[in-house]
Order: sequence, then structure tokens, then C-alpha cells
Amino acid sequence: MKVFKSLTLPNGAIIPNRIAKAAMEENMADINQAPSEKLMKLYQGWADGGVGLIITGNVMVDIRAMTGPGGVVLEDDTNIEKFKNWADIGRSRGVPMWMQINHPGRQMQGNLGQETWAPSAIPLNMGNMSKHFNIPHEMTEKEIEEVIQRFTTTAQLAEKSGFTGVEIHAAHGYLLSQFLSPLSNQRTDRWGGSLENRARLLIEIVKSVREVVSQQFVVAVKLNSADFQRGGFSEDDAQEVIKMLNELSVDLVELSGGSYEVPAMQGQARDGRTLAREAYFLEFAEDILKIAKMPIMITGGIRRFEVAEEVIESGVDMVGMATALAIDPNLPNEWKSGIYEVSELKPITWKNKHLGSLANMAAVKYQLYKMSVGKKTNPNVSPLWALTLQQSAIAVRTYQYKKKMKNR
Repeated sequence: MKVFKSLTLPNGAIIPNRIAKAAMEENMADINQAPSEKLMKLYQGWADGGVGLIITGNVMVDIRAMTGPGGVVLEDDTNIEKFKNWADIGRSRGVPMWMQINHPGRQMQGNLGQETWAPSAIPLNMGNMSKHFNIPHEMTEKEIEEVIQRFTTTAQLAEKSGFTGVEIHAAHGYLLSQFLSPLSNQRTDRWGGSLENRARLLIEIVKSVREVVSQQFVVAVKLNSADFQRGGFSEDDAQEVIKMLNELSVDLVELSGGSYEVPAMQGQARDGRTLAREAYFLEFAEDILKIAKMPIMITGGIRRFEVAEEVIESGVDMVGMATALAIDPNLPNEWKSGIYEVSELKPITWKNKHLGSLANMAAVKYQLYKMSVGKKTNPNVSPLWALTLQQSAIAVRTYQYKKKMKNR
């Protein structure tokens, strides 16, 4: 069982096995945008389940910039004790726990009432759903420098809280990914144009974070293998960015793909080849492996033991799992004991791919909620029902968030 062999990272940190609980957007913060009791219970389940690494869902570096109104925010030490409790729970079985840190850029719902930042003033192209997102404001040099500092501060606070690393989110169409893509970044200054300029924000954040955290603290990056959009961030671009990261003290790169516009991370990539297998970003990783000096992890669709083994045998160092562990957090323990049955969510074949992606995410979040209140998951939940419940919950949290920000 190669998935249960340990992995030593470049900085000396040891991951006890090759299965990672990949980031999911839980949106289970308390009213102060800090980790809630439900979130703690959820992570205890993953800690007990036998994974070798736990990566949190999005932790935002700026309370004004949210992927969702129920998101966790770490921008100062106001709620540091709750973050310490979260880290203690994640590490309670002796596995490392990393905090994924993020800024949404233009991928923030417009009704949150906050100014939307992006590299260029280019709105999301999501058909009828575009109306739910504001036209972004093109960031100034000062705002770019502020974002660098915010990522750095959040990383410092993560280490102070007891997390063993951070994963800088530069994938899935969020702010750093927007800077990387020539479709969303049409700047003509030092932050746009050539790939070197478009990657500058990511590189500067990695450098800044590495300077303020200890050597034993992991600095990882989540990167798109591709945007799956013509003229966007390409496979060749991804390889060049990996070469840039090779020159920095990056301990691991996680490969995924897609964005809100093309939700490949939900299995809806436009390139049909990537859907031919369960691990649908593996073929991109095979090219990356030839040039990467740091360990590589892939996330996207992996749910069966034999596929996870195949991925590790191919030379990939870590397997990131999300949906499968949302349905069954004990899956690694079951694999180790020879139980290989896997439950799956109902397939969604809706014509509207953006709505289908939202429904898929809602079905996953339904499982997370069940786990957070100590109930058994239900992979057979109706996607429409899950989406309806999710939208109702978002409406309530949006109201609470807007009220909080108004008072602030």
C-alpha cells in the first residue's frame, strides 16, 4: 500500500501517509468569522479518519473579501484562541494541519456590499449568473502591496495558532489565479503582460511568507494545471510557474484546475480527455513531475483506493481527496483495514453547468453539515434539495455578514 508510506518534505516535515484531506469551502464560521463549534467537530472527524495531512478550507486574509459570507477570516489575533483550538483538533492524531489562505478577488458575491478587487476591471463571464458578481475595481499598486502583507500576516498568525503550514491558494479563479491568467489580467504595468509579470504577485507572496515563518513551517502553493479557457492560463504556463517556484523554498505544490467560469474542479472541464479517468488532473501532473523540484499533490475526483494507488505509483507524491472524505471521513482507516467500498454523490447532468457546479458543491456541503452535527452523511441527497437549503443558509449568513460590516 504505497498510499500509506510516509513523505518527507524539503524542509524536513514528515507526512505520515500520502492521503490529504484537501480544502473544501465549509463556510462554517461563527458570527465573528472565527472557527465555530460545528467546524471543530467536522475536523475532529477527519483527524480521526486516518488521513496523513489536513488542509483547511479557505481562510480569508481580508474580512472585506470573502468567498462566502460564512467564511473563516484570520487577519489579526482577535480570535486567536479559537484558531488554536482548531489547530489542536486537526493535529490531535499526530498529523500535520495546514491552513489554506486565500483572497477571492472578483469571485465574491456582489450582494455582500464590499468593493470587489481584481487585477483588471473585467467581470466574470458566467452567463445569466454573472449578475450575482460585481464588476471589479482594478487594483492599485498600494492595494497589491496590501494583499502581499495580508497573506504574510495571516501566515504568521497561522503559525502562532499551532498550524504546521499554509497553502497559498493560487488556483480556481481566485485573486492570485486571476493575476496569472491573461484573460483576467490585462494590466500593462509590472503586474501584467508577460507570464513573469503575471506571476509576480504569487512569487512575492511566497517570498514574503517564507521570510516571516520558521523553517519547519511548511509553505505550499495550490496552482491550476490549466484554466480550461482558450487564451487563459495554460499547461505551458503552469510548467513555467513551477520552474519559478523551484527557485523558492516551496515545500509542496497541489495541482487542480478550473474556476467559477469553468468549474473543472467539479469535474466539468471542457477538455474531455481530463474526464476519461477518475483522477482527472493526473495527465497534467505527469508533465509537471519532470520539472518540479518539490513534491506534487493532485486533487480532483479521486475516490477509490486503486486510483489513489495508481496516482502514487505514477510518481505523484500526495493524493488530495475532498468529496470522498466529505461522504466518509473514515475512508483511509477503512482502506488500511481492507475495506474498499466507496459511496458517491448523485450525478448531476443539468444543462446549466454553472448551476450544476453549485448544486454539486451544495451536496458536498450538505454532507459536511451532517458531520458537523454528529449525524450520518447522505450521499443520495437530492442535488436540488441540497442547493435550496444551501441558498437559504447563504441568504441568512449574507444578512448577518452585511449587518456586521455595517456596524464595523
